[in-house]
Amino acid sequence: MNNRRFARTAGWLALPCLVAAGLLAWYVTREPATPFAQTPANATFEPALVSRGEYVARVSDCVACHSLPGKAPFAGGLEMATPLGAIHATNITPDKTTGIGTYSLADFDRAVRHGVAPGGRRLYPAMPYPSYVKLSDDDMKALYAFFMQGVQPANQPNIPSDIPWPLNLRWPIALWNGVFAPTAPYAAKPNQDALWNRGAYIVQGPGHCGSCHTPRGLAFNEKALDESGAPFLAGALLDGWYAPSLRQDPNTGLGRWDEAQIVQFLKTGRNAHAVVYGSMTEAFNNSTQFMQDDDLAAIARYLKSLPGDPQRDGTPWQYQAVAANPDTPGANTYATRCASCHGLDGKGQPEWMPPLAGATSALAKESASAINITLNGSQRVVTAGVPDAYRMPAFREQLTDPQIAEVLSYVRGTWGNNGGAVDVKAVSKLRGHTDPASSSPIILHMR
Repeated sequence: MNNRRFARTAGWLALPCLVAAGLLAWYVTREPATPFAQTPANATFEPALVSRGEYVARVSDCVACHSLPGKAPFAGGLEMATPLGAIHATNITPDKTTGIGTYSLADFDRAVRHGVAPGGRRLYPAMPYPSYVKLSDDDMKALYAFFMQGVQPANQPNIPSDIPWPLNLRWPIALWNGVFAPTAPYAAKPNQDALWNRGAYIVQGPGHCGSCHTPRGLAFNEKALDESGAPFLAGALLDGWYAPSLRQDPNTGLGRWDEAQIVQFLKTGRNAHAVVYGSMTEAFNNSTQFMQDDDLAAIARYLKSLPGDPQRDGTPWQYQAVAANPDTPGANTYATRCASCHGLDGKGQPEWMPPLAGATSALAKESASAINITLNGSQRVVTAGVPDAYRMPAFREQLTDPQIAEVLSYVRGTWGNNGGAVDVKAVSKLRGHTDPASSSPIILHMR
């Protein structure tokens, strides 16, 4: 009797478990819906659409991850560190063996906007599909046309990730997507004008600005994906750089920039406040400087609409003159190593040598950017094909870790700056995990 009762109970318990397992298996293996399911795989596209797709690729900065110096454009290979191990960007040229040459438009759409490659293979969210999902259908079709007909095939095999088993199992990414990834293209806000909506579309979608500038949660998810969340574009630490706030924070954000200055920065790589450096250099060299003026104006309009957080950002910075005192720790190093470009007064030589007085890197509590650029220098900024003559040099061979900590503490505590002292241990850590910036940046000549 007891055995029969146990068997009956076990049967009733097994049934919901089997149903749950079946539902889970369906959920993690299903193909996302796509509006392009009926588009023929061998479709051809008009030159105008291919050209439009090239522009979408520029705005989306596809080259930043999918190209390496000296290699064919979009052939992949870039190593990206993750908390679980290294992964490598894939070949997205139309090569039929190692690239995406056999992808239909539906396959391409599922991969770019939903992170699902043919065969149901889930892509790691290092591919910013949580942002790209907001691309419009028209832009997706144009982007596909460009990659199929505007990019030269390159036979370059993809490099497997070194994430160990079982962490390399990809089906749990489907559950991550269900919690953290949007599923629909950008929808215009009826209470905003066309310029604002265009800016929101670019920033949230193809521009994927939040991938760097929005802080991450415990599951490595962006804490907000649009202006409805206060953390959106509020600044984040990523790969040894601090991507500053793009909100109206007066110290660590864009509160002191007007719309024209935002446009100038994105178009020329510099303005009275700053010069592009770090990861933003690649975005400028291959993306923002190629954007249409109307689109840059739209980005500026949208960013200026995002309120800052006075409680987080503190009292707005004001310049404070400082009398020279060589006995102050770091002052002598600054005078001999930095002042010729940035000025004894910290005001720089705008718009060529950026000011350090009031610089975000000197006001943010996170010191990674200040340390990184001092150790490793900056990449070349290339405007209209001409390399910048005023490149920040690397000081890792000229200054010790204590000297760098002292001079940066001086900068971050002078002229009204209040970012705080730099710990020598933080300098040592970045010295061991970073390399000098290349003087030969990736500059993509698409066609």
